[in-house]
Amino acid sequence: MEQDKMIKAILFDLDGVLVDACTWHYHSLNDALKHFKGFEISYSDHLDNYNGLPTSVKLDILKIPEQERHNIWKMKQDRTLYNINKYGVIDRYKKRMLATLKEKYKLVCVTNSIRETAIQMLKVTGQLSFFDFIITNEDVINNKPHPDCYLLAMKKLNLSKQECLIIEDSPKGRQAAYASGARVMEVIDVYDVTLHNVRREL
Repeated sequence: MEQDKMIKAILFDLDGVLVDACTWHYHSLNDALKHFKGFEISYSDHLDNYNGLPTSVKLDILKIPEQERHNIWKMKQDRTLYNINKYGVIDRYKKRMLATLKEKYKLVCVTNSIRETAIQMLKVTGQLSFFDFIITNEDVINNKPHPDCYLLAMKKLNLSKQECLIIEDSPKGRQAAYASGARVMEVIDVYDVTLHNVRREL
């Protein structure tokens, strides 16, 4: 099939696509906000306004004063790593999917998370070794919903947008994916990312 020959790389978002980390980020952010500021955000508010954004952007939206941000950011990252290690488990279904796709395609993880968090999420779920490389929010100035992270991945792969398929779940991630010009597979959540569903897009 001609379409199948065209795609040479699959670019995966992380949270909500490869790992179900939304609740980890939600609780970790609230732990830091409650400790330093004495308030929390609701889960629905997190889903609607903060999910998929870097912590620094979340603090911008919350209008946290500059002098207070570092401590909140640091505690949030520490709590996220704690929750990943506490609740993360090997995902044999994703491992099987990635192992099969790896036979024919370059695989890249492109995330708004920081590198340490992204690596740990992929490591504890058994997925890290399948990726050619990872692009994180530390690699670009403008993160999702800007397309910079995906454009950087294509540049490192030395591939055109027509040769890449991006898999995204969140509105901001999809916005970045479409803005890159690549083909986009929209998914609802981590359970929607199966070998069968990915193959239908290739």
